[in-house]
Amino acid sequence: MSELINNRAHRIQTMKEIIKHLHRGGSPDEVRGKLRTMVRETDASEIAAMEQELMAEGMRAEEIQSMCDLHSSVLRDVLVQIQPAHPAAPTLPPGHPVDTFRGENEALREAAARMRAAMQSVSSLPDNAVPDSELTAWRQAYNDLMDVEKHYQRKEHLLFSCLERHGIMGPSKVMWGKDDEVRALLKSLGEALAASDASAAEWKVVIQAVAEPTLAAIEEMIYKEENILLPMAQNALTDDEWGEIWQQTPEYGYCLVEPREGYQPPKPTDPDRVASVAANESLVFPTGALTPAQLRGLFRTLPLDLTFVDADDRVRYFSEGADRVFARSKAILGRKVQHCHPPKSVDTVERILEDFKTGRQSVAEFWITLHGKFVHIRYFAVRDEAGVYQGTLEVTQDLTRLRALAGERRLLEYDEKETPA
Repeated sequence: MSELINNRAHRIQTMKEIIKHLHRGGSPDEVRGKLRTMVRETDASEIAAMEQELMAEGMRAEEIQSMCDLHSSVLRDVLVQIQPAHPAAPTLPPGHPVDTFRGENEALREAAARMRAAMQSVSSLPDNAVPDSELTAWRQAYNDLMDVEKHYQRKEHLLFSCLERHGIMGPSKVMWGKDDEVRALLKSLGEALAASDASAAEWKVVIQAVAEPTLAAIEEMIYKEENILLPMAQNALTDDEWGEIWQQTPEYGYCLVEPREGYQPPKPTDPDRVASVAANESLVFPTGALTPAQLRGLFRTLPLDLTFVDADDRVRYFSEGADRVFARSKAILGRKVQHCHPPKSVDTVERILEDFKTGRQSVAEFWITLHGKFVHIRYFAVRDEAGVYQGTLEVTQDLTRLRALAGERRLLEYDEKETPA
């Protein structure tokens, strides 16, 4: 057993040296020979362990992210030849979350292929031609690829949350950043495709400058998921955790395909926790008393979203309103709040928490436009009577309708949306 452990440690150390070599500007060809000697022994979990050790030694996640595609290219020789001598991942029934992730990846590959075919049709036109049906096909394929957002959100908020319980932090720190790169590329491509009356020559520039990098980034992420993330998750997560992911997936939706039938999640061994107070016993506050049922109803009815993070930076509660601005799943409960945000936002989160803990600030607020909505986001430091920091409350509200109000309304009127069914 010790020999196996030592060999694993040696392989991880060798891969770390290879990555450091690449970061110093070394040639990928110089390290491929070393990799070939490891082909028959390395598995996907060692790739993740290597990344985590690099971060533990001080290499920032953004540095690994910036070199991630080069790493993948160099390590591809290892991953595509993994031998079955390693413990095989269990056979999955249709509809298992991994089966659904893979089905979505296949649909994304097909959409990417259709986009490439449309782009090839545009490229074959004379420079002065104005594409018509070719551009329609291109835009249709683009609209399909935009569905990848559901796939990424499930990965980031459900799968990453469960992996972190097993000490696997690398994917959430590196892959999330790569997901954001894909999102930015898709946004740029969408802006370009909104143009009208452009010539084929102009569209050829878009193909080279925007569309090809977008497709390459999407396909590279599919490769990383299929060969690193999903095999690693399959070996690490418990049946109960896969059932948890399956239960909470509808919160985010499916990408291009519906899950197949066949998977039955296990019955929860740890059912949803409820307040220990009896249902008919009131919780007494200085300004009144509420039963647990009334309190839950109150939080569900508030026209805003609440999330509470405790003094140890772990998510402890979120409200369950009917129209949440940002999707939440129970998988984030107990998760470090830093891991619930994309890497580019973590520094801001850390600064807010530090300012709240030290007492320098008690409120931080932001406002953004999201899918046509004006969203107001506020963070409040929660302190006890003695002023000791207890945690942070996030309050998110869609203010679009309120900003549009004008004049007065003094008579009782019911908006159709607000009338109970």
